[in-house]
Amino acid sequence: MKKKPSFLQAVIPIISMILLLGVGYGIYGLRAEVLMLISAGIAGIIAMSLGYTWEDIMNSIVGKLSKTMPAILILIIVGVLIGSWMLGGTIPMMVYYGLKIINPKFIVITSFVVTAFVSLCTGTSWGSAGTIGVALMGVAAGMGMPLPIVAGAIVSGAYFGDKMSPLSDTTNLAPIAAGTTLYEHIGHMIFTTGPAFVVAAIVYITAGLKIPVSEMATPEKVGVILSTLDKMFTWNPLILLPPVLVLYGSFRKKPTIPVMLLSSSIALFNGIFFQNFTLQQAFESTISGFNISMISGIDSTSVIADIPRLLNRGGMNSMLGTVLIAFCAYGFAGTISVNGSLDIVLERVLKSVKSTGSLIVATLVSCFTAVCVTSNGQLSILIPGEMFKNSYLARKLDPKNLSRSLEDGATVIEPLVPWTAAGVYMATTLGVPTLEYLPWAILCYSGCIFATIWGYTGKFIAKIDESDERYQEYLKEHEKIK
Repeated sequence: MKKKPSFLQAVIPIISMILLLGVGYGIYGLRAEVLMLISAGIAGIIAMSLGYTWEDIMNSIVGKLSKTMPAILILIIVGVLIGSWMLGGTIPMMVYYGLKIINPKFIVITSFVVTAFVSLCTGTSWGSAGTIGVALMGVAAGMGMPLPIVAGAIVSGAYFGDKMSPLSDTTNLAPIAAGTTLYEHIGHMIFTTGPAFVVAAIVYITAGLKIPVSEMATPEKVGVILSTLDKMFTWNPLILLPPVLVLYGSFRKKPTIPVMLLSSSIALFNGIFFQNFTLQQAFESTISGFNISMISGIDSTSVIADIPRLLNRGGMNSMLGTVLIAFCAYGFAGTISVNGSLDIVLERVLKSVKSTGSLIVATLVSCFTAVCVTSNGQLSILIPGEMFKNSYLARKLDPKNLSRSLEDGATVIEPLVPWTAAGVYMATTLGVPTLEYLPWAILCYSGCIFATIWGYTGKFIAKIDESDERYQEYLKEHEKIK
């Protein structure tokens, strides 16, 4: 007979995972994948002691994985996209003209604003960071800028669009979980994400202006990079067609994967016909990534270190590490959710809620905890959303307050946690460890600060009318429970 876990039984796997990752990963540098599998084993033992079978656990894990396969497939396609854009000269061309046009003093704020715009247009933080973000990191590396600052600005910009774009999956998921509409949700997020954007912009402008000129690359170094890129690639306007196609597909709300594959195909065409690569090299670039050794007439050992660091990247294989950690994370999420352990822990959190401010803080903390435990932003929106929905209605708070808090506490926090798929992806793609860019990903955590301030002051907190259909449905449901 299957039993419901006690609070102690529910919290043991969560505490175990936090301790294992905090000590094993954070202090001793052990692989997070193995630590998560050990945590899943602990959760599985507890589930079996409550009467759940191995088949129950496997069905739960498979259910979690099946829901995330589209995102994992997109992740792999991003590897193809980066490799093909490198081969076709798209990213090198962006770097080349970026080095010529962008003022070193404004590279940080430029990285933030440009990535935010692209992410807003595409609805994907990962795609934005993996394409324009990679190009901007190349420009920053060429200028000799402190890379953690630029990486933090790129992550902030990428997740601004992820929160505010109607094309984003989490932006659509949050209002569904909370019980509001998409555009009500986006409009309400302006009150936390807007101030966070302004604060981040001020910091990035100030940081760029304060970086000593002596720390930046000398004009000679920039000149060497420009001349080397000019020898390696042929420039023409058609090379920029792949990113234009991605932007067009986003505006027209076309399916993401076909658009990305078409963009990659055009980039490979450019690589073969304009850059004179072979078909075999094109295929290799999509699988193993681009390497400057593919370029004929260039001695890869004689170029400065910045060139291979910039260009040698992409390919499906580069994303396999991220896919692996995602599978291990979902294995733990599936195991712990089979007996409702996370629900029980969140229910205990609700007992301490006394005011609107504490309710919003409880929502933020629960989302953050769910991100750390499940390593998945979508689950971290859905689970707390379901748990807190009636608590907001009971206080006559519009559900869009909840949907805003779900994104403030989950979506933008995910890339700041080193063992999540987002944290690993951003660190791998941008070439900067998560904990190094974390202090500079200002928009990602300042939104939580404004959400807390508005919660306790009552500013920008929307109330729901008693005649509202959603409130009336809550009353009917509440009466049935009584």
